[in-house]
Amino acid sequence: MTDTRGPQPQYEGYATGPLPGEREPAPGPSGPYHPPQAYQAPGGGTQGGQQRPGQGGGTLGGAQGAGGAQATRKPRTGARTTPRTRKARLRVAKADPWSVMKVSFLLSIALGICTVVASAVLWMVMDAMGVFETVGGTISEATGSNESNGFDLQSFLSLPRVLIFTSVIAVIDVVLATALATLGAFIYNLSAGFVGGVELTLAEDE
Repeated sequence: MTDTRGPQPQYEGYATGPLPGEREPAPGPSGPYHPPQAYQAPGGGTQGGQQRPGQGGGTLGGAQGAGGAQATRKPRTGARTTPRTRKARLRVAKADPWSVMKVSFLLSIALGICTVVASAVLWMVMDAMGVFETVGGTISEATGSNESNGFDLQSFLSLPRVLIFTSVIAVIDVVLATALATLGAFIYNLSAGFVGGVELTLAEDE
């Protein structure tokens, strides 16, 4: 078969140039592609991996100036913070009668010992001052007669007799104090069941 269309024209522009709908390449040497930036780089920054001339020294000077301003800044001395004291509100809902009895027993024993010692010291001081001799002589003259010498106060208020009498008082005090404290614990528990007990407010030591 033979071609009857004849000679076809040659489109040299399409062979060497861009196709329809394509952009022509920009003239100049080709290099790496840098996408557009929405924000400009700060002073002293880099553009395209290179530092702009004349801006490195400005950034360094600005940093030194900010450091000097922070170094010369002084703290405020007028403002003073007041410490807050923490408080806790508690309530004594129940007192253990057994623990109350033990504590009251020990405290009453200590109080009885102090009473005996104080009585002995007081007797010695009064005897050294001559109180018993003076008062005893006055009582002997007032109660005496021709047949008897009267009441002898010094023999009646001798130190052993005073210590024995004080010891008996201390023992009675121990028994009564222990019993009353235990009974008070029971009464407190009964009343706390109705009114809720004693409320205490505890504050932290400053």
